[in-house]
Amino acid sequence: MIKPMAWLGGVLLIGAMSISMTSMALAHDVKTETLRIAHPFATPTPPGAVNGAAYLDITAVSGPVTLVGASSSASSNVELHDMQMDGDMMQMRHVDEIRVEAGETYTMRPGGGFHLMLIGLTEPLKEGERFPLTLTFAEQGDVDIEVWIQSAQDGSEAADGHHH
Repeated sequence: MIKPMAWLGGVLLIGAMSISMTSMALAHDVKTETLRIAHPFATPTPPGAVNGAAYLDITAVSGPVTLVGASSSASSNVELHDMQMDGDMMQMRHVDEIRVEAGETYTMRPGGGFHLMLIGLTEPLKEGERFPLTLTFAEQGDVDIEVWIQSAQDGSEAADGHHH
C-alpha cells in the first residue's frame, strides 16, 4: 500500500519535472566564452514563399561581439537586415554587421529592428520543424545553432522567458 504522503510527494515531483521539461522545450540557447545566443526561432512561411526571417537574442558576455554574417542549408543566402519606420513606410535594409557591447543583449523580434533574412528558401518554413544556422562573428568565427520554427507570438514569448 502506498502511503498518502509518499504518493503526494511523487505527484509533486512528477509535476515539477513536467514543468521543468516544458520550460526546456520552450526555449534553447548556445553559450561560448564570449557570447550567448538565446532561443533562435523563425516564423512559418506560406506555401510558395521565397524568403523568411529568423530571430534570436545575442548577449555579449565578456566583451563586445559583432555578428558579420550567417548561412543555412534552409536558404540560398542569409542576410543581416534592419527594419525601421520611415514616415508611414516600413523600410528594410541590408546591414553589414550587428554589434553588441559587453554586458548587453540585443533582442530580435518580429515587427521591427534587426533580423536574419532567409533569402531563397529551399522549402517553406513549417511550424514545429527546425533547421541549422551558422552565425559568423568577427571576434570568434562561426557558431552553429538550431533554429525552431514557431509562430511570432510563441517564439517571442519563449525567447522572452529564457533570460536568466
